[in-house]
Amino acid sequence: MNALAVVDRFNEAFNRHDVDAVMSMMTEDCVFENTRPAPDGERIEGAPRVRATWEALFARSPSARFETEEMFEAGDRVVVRWVYHWLRDGKAGHVRGVDLFRVRGAGSRRSCRT
Repeated sequence: MNALAVVDRFNEAFNRHDVDAVMSMMTEDCVFENTRPAPDGERIEGAPRVRATWEALFARSPSARFETEEMFEAGDRVVVRWVYHWLRDGKAGHVRGVDLFRVRGAGSRRSCRT
């Protein structure tokens, strides 16, 4: 499976809020560069901490979803330009951003969204 297909699967699982499926595509040494807390965010390292971050995000934002605007592959890297949508207190919101993925190995274990 090519890197683009892996990231597509990752994003589909993320939008289903399927933490088990998301984590099945991450390596034990995955890293997530979170935008929270402002202004500089937090570097979250290791599968247990990243899992806890996703669980907290989905609990806090049950309608959260990412919409891919553009995605391209460069070797083992995939860049995704996206819109993140949420609903809070009945009000819709969104923000645009970019993710850089590193897809490692030929198997199903992959590195995570950064």
